[in-house]
Amino acid sequence: MLHLKKSKKQIIALCLTAALSIGSFTAYAATEHWNDASTKPQVTTKTSLSDDTNWAQWKAGWDNLKTNYQQVALTPGADFSKLNFGWYSEKQSDSAIVRIADNKEMNNAKEFKGTCQPGAVINGVQYYSNKVTASGFKPNRTYYYQVLLNGQWQQAQQYKTGDPENFSFIFVGDPQIGSSYKQKNTESNGKKLGNDMAARNDSYNWNITLNKAMQQHPEIDFLVSPGDQISVTGDESPNALKEQEDQYSGYLSATVFRNLPQANAIGNHDCSTPAYKYHFNNPNTFSDESTPTPAGNGYYYTYGNALFIVINSNNFNAADHKALIEKAVKTYPDTKWRIVVMHQDIYGSGLDHSDSDGTILRTQLTPIFDANDIDVVLQGHDHSYARTYQLTSDGQPHDNFTEYTQGQNGDNHDKFDDLFDNNSVFRAYYKSQNLCYNIADKSQGTLVNPEGVFYLTANSATGSKFYNLIPQQQDYIAARNQNWRPSYSVINITADKFSVTTYDVETGAPIDETYTIIKK
Repeated sequence: MLHLKKSKKQIIALCLTAALSIGSFTAYAATEHWNDASTKPQVTTKTSLSDDTNWAQWKAGWDNLKTNYQQVALTPGADFSKLNFGWYSEKQSDSAIVRIADNKEMNNAKEFKGTCQPGAVINGVQYYSNKVTASGFKPNRTYYYQVLLNGQWQQAQQYKTGDPENFSFIFVGDPQIGSSYKQKNTESNGKKLGNDMAARNDSYNWNITLNKAMQQHPEIDFLVSPGDQISVTGDESPNALKEQEDQYSGYLSATVFRNLPQANAIGNHDCSTPAYKYHFNNPNTFSDESTPTPAGNGYYYTYGNALFIVINSNNFNAADHKALIEKAVKTYPDTKWRIVVMHQDIYGSGLDHSDSDGTILRTQLTPIFDANDIDVVLQGHDHSYARTYQLTSDGQPHDNFTEYTQGQNGDNHDKFDDLFDNNSVFRAYYKSQNLCYNIADKSQGTLVNPEGVFYLTANSATGSKFYNLIPQQQDYIAARNQNWRPSYSVINITADKFSVTTYDVETGAPIDETYTIIKK
């Protein structure tokens, strides 16, 4: 009989256990590699994309920036014609209001109203979560928007629409602002940075990444993240919530977000508190989840001829994800491209998760993706880059390990951690059951009407934390990379083509060949 140790963690939800359990795989950990902002060549001139890219100036302004909790986040609407807004305010109003115009003076602006509900309490101050959906946007136009914040109209910001028949988005992995907290440098006097200095460092690098990406690829229309926008997890104590909100301020401080919508998944570092759902106004939220996390739910939206389904994979109940995917497909049955975004990489190549907790849903999700004709799955979690061949389910019965994934208190997943770490028989059985796929097509470059699903795992976009690659490259991996530098992918979608190229932030050069799928 297998011995299961009793958990001593104070767990409020399953996702919190998922976040904490990562540390239980003690053989693996974040490496000594990280992106130290204090050692980089400093930019001394301002650009149109950055208000401040000088490290000394950034440090001087950090105390004000990190407490700027009332920044606006743009999110794609349910379809191309809509745009969602979310922001905090210190004052409550009957309605949150945004106005849209085709001129910077906001003449003849149209107002859109939404909700203003109690949100986070930060340092004893009650903030309110404001959410508005604006509509009527047309392709290839320039618009301006203003939000009403605490009774005052804020400065007008520009929003440009692209072409829904030929659009591009940036895919970034695990910004995880504050994740460098265990690192050391000269500015920390050889001690660990801690949460505040780490958030300052990682927020700066986040700005640099997005500024460079937009300079190198101005065609980008919106951003997709597979989760872990921030780093601090834990209970909802005032100190933990304050550190989380400081990190969200650093994350949202990226200047490009004034003009660039973002569609984020919930990561295991986001999911333990409601802050995520207070900040982001996601479309078509799937409130029917039976075991949701405190951060909220999955959601879906369309952009042109592509359907994006964002699942909250910190909820290990695959039945919820099946229901969400089927609802999205039923709502938009005629979209040509179907893309799933999720945090855990069920087909990745990182040392920390790709053969352990990252694959806990593989046997369940793989056939669901096949049954719903999913084309692409975008993943994070492993802080290393990998892309697969075209994969399908093998159609054979496999253990779903549901006894270790169901429930709200997380105790069952603790049992999984314990078994995987300490019982070699269970570990071998678990890995054998995860051989639940077929490699349907090993072609590279451009594929025409391929069978199967393509999986892409992103490395860290900030360099706040990097993981090693697994020593033995899995047979399903076509290419992988860990050069200890931040990267991002640019994905272009047209009526019949999906293509992705991944770039090194520092050099702007591709780290892998372009992968293209053509559907005729």
